[in-house]
Amino acid sequence: MSVALLAPLALLILGWSALSGALARRDITGPLIFVAAGALLANDAWGILPVSVETGSVHTLAELSLALVLFSDAVRIDLKSLRRSAGLPARMLLIGMPLTLVLGTGLAVLILTDLPWELAFFVAAALAPTDAALSAQVISDRRVPAKLRTALNVESGLNDGLATPVVALAIALAAESLDGADAQELGIPEALLELGLGVGIGLAIGALGAWALTASSRRGWAEVGTLRIGTFATAIAAFSAAVAVDGNGFVAAFAGGLIFGIVADREECEQEQFAELSELGGELLTLVVWFLFGAALVPIAVTHLSVATVGYSLLSLTLIRAVPVAISLMGTHLSWQDVAFLGWFGPRGLASVVFALLALEELTERPEVEFAVGTIATTVLLSVILHGATAGPAAARYGTTSGMDRPGDRRSADVVTMRPRDSKMG
Repeated sequence: MSVALLAPLALLILGWSALSGALARRDITGPLIFVAAGALLANDAWGILPVSVETGSVHTLAELSLALVLFSDAVRIDLKSLRRSAGLPARMLLIGMPLTLVLGTGLAVLILTDLPWELAFFVAAALAPTDAALSAQVISDRRVPAKLRTALNVESGLNDGLATPVVALAIALAAESLDGADAQELGIPEALLELGLGVGIGLAIGALGAWALTASSRRGWAEVGTLRIGTFATAIAAFSAAVAVDGNGFVAAFAGGLIFGIVADREECEQEQFAELSELGGELLTLVVWFLFGAALVPIAVTHLSVATVGYSLLSLTLIRAVPVAISLMGTHLSWQDVAFLGWFGPRGLASVVFALLALEELTERPEVEFAVGTIATTVLLSVILHGATAGPAAARYGTTSGMDRPGDRRSADVVTMRPRDSKMG
């Protein structure tokens, strides 16, 4: 990624920000635009500004983007409010997500026969988390019952962090399987140590940052706007400090954001908008990552395009998602339309992209690894297209048939406890 790329990328962001509302009304999302632009302008084959997937800056930007998203998601969790509406997302996370991993791994072993089971496990783990960025219209559309919007929003906010240690374990298993003795540096004990360091460092830095910024706000020590910078710095510090000592930076970012939201005075935090800068930074970097995804990973998806990869990708977006969701929601008395709605809107996005890049970075360059990454990239690309195109129409259709969440209805009160991180992204 060169300096020459910054100008057209910045102009693209400027143009999108000016037209985002008009485009969203036509079901054209930010991720779709930036993926297409990256594939057309910056691919290795014919792009005028080619980007290499092996470039260190690509990996760094993607990892920082996910770290900021994880931190911001965790900060926004209001545990007191969440308890009142935690039933559906808790079921989807604690029952549905493990079932998704099991079903996804099993079908990957059966369909993606070129992969050892460890890489099949990695593919399933990388595709387990969902991303609200591809269905923002659903989460923000009040015609959809609030309990469903809450479930999707909270699930997508938390499953990135829950999937991170599983992905780390899968990469460690794959490294040992592919490289044998050479992979001892990435062995399972080391992966568990990384997770422990990530949790410890994240909690320490997050608590320190929250205490310092809250105390400063109450005493009027900080100038206007600098508290937001402090929150942004806390997120970066948690991530980078963990990475510096070979800990898991993503776990550190999530743990840091969680403890930050607990320790900081929530009223003070909301009044001063502590997390605004970290959220904006995450949203901006996410757009850049979608561009890089189109430039660097879509060509890998095209290279390894096959009946097996497309078939598994479609199953990942449908059966592998819908069946665990349906099982997890048994006994909740939701209608089949509600269950189907929650089962479909589980788009794959930023976290899956970053996990795919991690595999390219951590694992030896082999055809099996690229095939696994190509499968993940194919799934994400299909999700960008399908979920982006169906979010608006599905919300509108749902609103006309459900009879819920209409203006003036008491049940329409928005109980979403985590603001969609993509609300500015269309």
